[in-house]
Amino acid sequence: MPGAGKHKTPMVTKMIELKPEAMVGKGLHRECYVHPDNPNRCIKVVVLRGEEETRREQAYYKFLQKRQITWEMLPQFYGVEPTSIGPGAVFDLVRDANGEVGKTFEYYFESADLTAQNIEGLISALQALKTYLFSQNIITMSIKPKNIIYQRQDEHTGTAVIIDNIGNSDAIPLASYCRTFGKIKMTRKWHKFIALLQKDYPENSLLQAQLANKLVK
Repeated sequence: MPGAGKHKTPMVTKMIELKPEAMVGKGLHRECYVHPDNPNRCIKVVVLRGEEETRREQAYYKFLQKRQITWEMLPQFYGVEPTSIGPGAVFDLVRDANGEVGKTFEYYFESADLTAQNIEGLISALQALKTYLFSQNIITMSIKPKNIIYQRQDEHTGTAVIIDNIGNSDAIPLASYCRTFGKIKMTRKWHKFIALLQKDYPENSLLQAQLANKLVK
């Protein structure tokens, strides 16, 4: 028979070399690097006991992909690739309009001057984020300023993009499938987020005033 005894050459997956200078973020369990082959994507790699969190996150992203949500405030997930320091999950890298990697809300809120310079855009972005999470019924483990990027468009406007802690760890994840339960759950998460901002930045008077006026309800 033609081709008998021949074997197909196995496909070789490219190993991605991640260099220290490409790191753009580091959490308790994972490190984030600019993808060396695509500057508009990043690679998250587990470095300390974060496998369960990563599995939950990726499963939830696949769930959202099947639901065909809009992605304007959530980076898309492109699968897992082998890297020099372990399996890496590939996501959109959030960049400002000027091309710089976006900074977190924590970065802006820790400086009263930066808050003042960007307050209009920061607050509008958070208001839009709340609407987005509720309208798309997106569930988060928690909402923290260090896990949200403020993607600056110009001096006065920007978009809030959640980059971490997405998913639902409930044994029976009713909130993921039922909007009523999702709204209840995310209302509680949002109130905890506002309480966290009030507790962590008491000396940022401008932020505190805006929280009371525009974000508490």
